Amino acid sequence: MDQNPLPPTNEANGSDAPEPATPTATPTQRVSLGPFARLARVQLVSAAGDALFTIALAGSLFFNLDPAAARPKVALYLMLTIAPFAVVGPLIGPLIDRLRGGRRAMVIVSGMGRAILALLMIRHLDSLLLFPEAFGALVLGKTYHVAKSAIVPGLVRGDNDLVEANSKLVLLSGLGGAMAAGPGLLLSLIGSQWVLGAAVMLFALMVPLGARLPRTSIAREPTPKDERDDLRSAGIVLAASAMAILRGMTGFTLFLVAFWLRREDAATVWFGLMVAASAAGAFIGAIGAPYLRRLVREEYLLGGVLTIACIVGVFAAFPSNRTSVLAFVMSVGFAAGLGKLSFDAIVQRDAPTVNQGRSFARFETRFQLFWVLGALIPVIAPNGVLPVRAGLIVLAFSSGVAAFLYLGGLVALSRGRRTPSRVIAEQVWTHKRHQRISERLPRKIRKLLPDPRQSKSD
Repeated sequence: MDQNPLPPTNEANGSDAPEPATPTATPTQRVSLGPFARLARVQLVSAAGDALFTIALAGSLFFNLDPAAARPKVALYLMLTIAPFAVVGPLIGPLIDRLRGGRRAMVIVSGMGRAILALLMIRHLDSLLLFPEAFGALVLGKTYHVAKSAIVPGLVRGDNDLVEANSKLVLLSGLGGAMAAGPGLLLSLIGSQWVLGAAVMLFALMVPLGARLPRTSIAREPTPKDERDDLRSAGIVLAASAMAILRGMTGFTLFLVAFWLRREDAATVWFGLMVAASAAGAFIGAIGAPYLRRLVREEYLLGGVLTIACIVGVFAAFPSNRTSVLAFVMSVGFAAGLGKLSFDAIVQRDAPTVNQGRSFARFETRFQLFWVLGALIPVIAPNGVLPVRAGLIVLAFSSGVAAFLYLGGLVALSRGRRTPSRVIAEQVWTHKRHQRISERLPRKIRKLLPDPRQSKSD
């Protein structure tokens, strides 16, 4: 029986096959790790480095936002969180796919680059140079996550194992962050420079570990039309739309609860409990994902978590006390965690293998935009604070509509019919309305509007 449960990478796809495990090992021989185990080591080290990096910045000017800061400053901070994705999406995503061994190379470059930037930040904690250095580290961190997601499909037996593989990586992220949190907090008592020094060593360790990852196939040419059509296939589009709404709900919930607790002068422990509840929900989702996947497909896991968030939101809206809000925050964390695992598996299964780097970069950029849009609603709410009951009703309604459109769309696709979202779009976005709006816009912006006639012919 083969001791390595993961198959070698297919050379026909342009990949280098990893060396098989030795059937028997003598005391003087080392059994080589399988490809997924090598990626797991990189993930653990990267998560620990990210945790130390965040702890170091927590005491710096970069993340030193006064709780009583003006709302325009909070809104500006939210807009700045999109900036790393503006680089990763259009530039680094395609580069990951086109370079020979690009995904492995980007893992190595991400570790090396973050180590160098963290080393420079040790000298610039009190300088304006901290901002571009921290921005560069954030871009490289997003680059690693895109490359990692694109690597996973080549390291598992088949499509049915994608959710379990993604779940293991999420759990390793939590484990790495937890392992680094204690030492990082102790080092922060001495100074942020010491925390950054520890992060430098971990990021540097990613270089030799990343070099042992197998090479993956590359896209030497721009995405062909048939593969672009695959990326826009109805199943992926439906899943991306549902996931975008779920990500928007996450940002909305975070700032709704934060401003509500601040208005009620809640003790600091309640802020901690809300954060812990969200993390616990995501952790439960990561643990349960492999077992739930054995019962239902990824699509129905994504639709199911939206339904759960809707039901919990309805029950939490009417008491609207801290305990019910705490339960809803946990349900949103669970939905976001399990939903993201399911969506990643759908893209890894259905998107063109050689172009998955750019597809993940594109979707992550879209999701971050929806997260910011959701977060901005409670930030710019009239009279300072959006009532928590109204916010919970909006969240329950949003998740319920998203669940209906997504699950209804899956049923319609299986029967060869138009999805509910397509029917609604055709009723709202008519050709006359498209012409009337287009006439009032500049030519460059007009090209961005979807043409209803073209969508009907697709």
